[in-house]
Amino acid sequence: MGEVVVKRLGTVDYLPTLEAMQEFTSSRNADTADEIWMLQHPPVYTYGLAGKTEHLPSKTEFPVIKVDRGGQVTYHGPGQLVLYLLLDLRRSGMGVKTLVGKMEQSVVDLLEHHGVKSCGKADAPGVYVGETKIASLGLRVRRGCTYHGLSLNVDMDLSPFLAINPCGYRGLEVTSAKKLGMEASPEALGEELIVILKEKL
Repeated sequence: MGEVVVKRLGTVDYLPTLEAMQEFTSSRNADTADEIWMLQHPPVYTYGLAGKTEHLPSKTEFPVIKVDRGGQVTYHGPGQLVLYLLLDLRRSGMGVKTLVGKMEQSVVDLLEHHGVKSCGKADAPGVYVGETKIASLGLRVRRGCTYHGLSLNVDMDLSPFLAINPCGYRGLEVTSAKKLGMEASPEALGEELIVILKEKL
């Protein structure tokens, strides 16, 4: 893969960011450089195209937004690292399954570097430490180009996950880097993860 532009957006609202990803993907051409956006979101629940309302919170003060990615419901909030991957798969010759595998392995490698063993699961995209989930993945492909990406729980309040069936799995426990003894900030881990990702892409 050629040049990848990294944009560090800080904390940004979900909907304008989604619209910006859609606009970027619609307007890009064969020469447009791929981009990775590193950011955090204020508290928000999102659910994918096949998302079932039974997995959503019954009552919440946070926005609940249906979005155009795969996957069920998840939560984004302060202290969670989000990386959005705006990539031209046609140009790279990579399939979606291959990309998802590379994304998962990048998170596994990052955690291993910090002494935490984790793995992906064939039947449930994401990264798990034992039976607890630490990272979620969701992509949309339009005209051979991806947007959306991955989220890694770093140092965040995990209680909003209790109101949902994360990724459609009832009772699925979630964890965070902080809970596992890692002291790095979302920004620091984001920079590390981007380096690993770019090597794999």
